[in-house]
This record gives sequence, structure tokens and C-alpha cells, in this order.
Amino acid sequence: MAFIFSFLVSFFFFFFHPADVPYSDLEAAFVNGNASSIAEMGKEKMLISILDKEAVYSQSQATLVLKDFFSKKPATSFKFNFKGKESADGTFAIGVYTSKGEEYRVTIHFKKIGADFKIERLTIERS
Repeated sequence: MAFIFSFLVSFFFFFFHPADVPYSDLEAAFVNGNASSIAEMGKEKMLISILDKEAVYSQSQATLVLKDFFSKKPATSFKFNFKGKESADGTFAIGVYTSKGEEYRVTIHFKKIGADFKIERLTIERS
């Protein structure tokens, strides 16, 4: 009987575990300038604001916009310094992106869609 209970509990946690916000994947993507990886973590359409230029982009357009930013401002470092409380609706996080001695504040709003957290809005601004 204990075996069956253990099996069912293990099965439940393996297949129905709550989704985590992909913080470490995002940190690695920012440090490596991996625009496509960041865009793939977003909704089909996401609001992106980079240095006061704001628009709604598809994932493929977001990749191009982020690639342009990373080519002009290659990363020295990136680190999340605040991670908001997760809720049924989503969460947000704030990080610092450093390039060529300049710091940029990165704010990311996540929307919970099904079991996943997807980027809904990404803002990069001068600190």
C-alpha cells in the first residue's frame, strides 16, 4: 500500500509540478547576447521597450530588436537583483545589465500561461 502511495505522489510531482520562472536561463541569455532564446521565452506578442523605443513585437521581430541592442551594447554582466512574488497571474523581475561600463535597468513582466511563465513585457533603460 505504501508503495502505491509513494508511486502516485512521485507521479504527481513529476508530471504536475508547478512551473518556475526561467531566471537562470534568462541571466545566461542576457550574458551571452542570445536574443532568440529570450524571445522564445516570451508570449507570441510582447511589449518591448529599449532605450525609450517601445513597440509590440512578435517573437521573430523581438529577436531582431534584441540582437540589434546586443550588437551595440555587448554584455559584460547581467544579474537579477529583485524577483517579485509569483502569483496566479504572473510576476516580474528587475535586473542590471552592464555593457562597456554602462549600467541598464532591465524590467521583465511575466504572464502565467497554462503552466508556464512567459515574458509579456521587457524594458531596458539607462540606470
